[in-house]
Amino acid sequence: MRKIITSIVISAFSFMAIAQSPDMFSYQATVRNAQGALITNTIVGLRISILQGSATGTVVYSETKTPTTNENGLFTTMIGSGPATIGTFAGINWGSGLYFTKTEIDPTGGTNYSIVATSQMLSVPYALYAKQAGNFGNTGGFVHYPGEMFGGGVVFHVYKDATGEHGLILSTQDLCTACGWSNVTSAIGIAAQSTWDGAANTAAIIAQPGHTNSAAKLCVDYRGGGFSDWYLPAIDELKFLYFNIFYVNKALSLDGNPSTLDFYSKYRTQDEYFSSTEADIGRIFILVLNNQGRSHFVENEKIRPFFVRAIRKF
Repeated sequence: MRKIITSIVISAFSFMAIAQSPDMFSYQATVRNAQGALITNTIVGLRISILQGSATGTVVYSETKTPTTNENGLFTTMIGSGPATIGTFAGINWGSGLYFTKTEIDPTGGTNYSIVATSQMLSVPYALYAKQAGNFGNTGGFVHYPGEMFGGGVVFHVYKDATGEHGLILSTQDLCTACGWSNVTSAIGIAAQSTWDGAANTAAIIAQPGHTNSAAKLCVDYRGGGFSDWYLPAIDELKFLYFNIFYVNKALSLDGNPSTLDFYSKYRTQDEYFSSTEADIGRIFILVLNNQGRSHFVENEKIRPFFVRAIRKF
């Protein structure tokens, strides 16, 4: 069986390229044969698909092309440049759930795709998402938008489902800058391991036998804007927050209220924010931000003190 090593290149540099050439982003892959040798200077058949929800989810977009590998077995292409066989690239709602890239390759240059790899897109194509977000108040048909001061905080994500328009709101302040995840360090299990449902995770954390205090409880007890439905965000909710950190911090900085604080301060070396998503018996997922412009989502120990910021839904 042949194999493929792939990587999605979405960096600060490719962001600039996207801004100049809308509705596409750069993609690179290195192709090897069954023995691990590079397939160099060869035209290969390529089909790239964008899947929504999971690695086996619905194909919302697919295109085919025939790039040529270089002397290192590497090819570069622009996803979104077509020709499309399923959907339209411009029609992808990047703000709606997780997305995966499925790459299929025929090393002979045809359409007998024998090399297949699927990987999660851990970063939404920022410029494409921002382009959609900028239209939320008009052609996108949304009433609310990222960066709006609303519902006791600042909106950082909006979406629609069968019941109408919804969104996620961030509290205007950190609730703690050095708190533990929970006084109970034993594993909770699947009830607190959702990557997207922070409200359910929060309830499970507070329901632990012996629970007295936690980052989740700080959020539940918070009454920002007079609302009582705040909770500790799940890791994917934190990802949406990070994707729209520009809109969030711009709104918090320019709202004229000195009591509202940016999400992460450039004046601190590094901030680490709890999610409500448990990884295993002693670890949880966190968002790490630092003043060098870097960020990552990692597992870390429950007992270590980190920052806490609440969110709520509308």
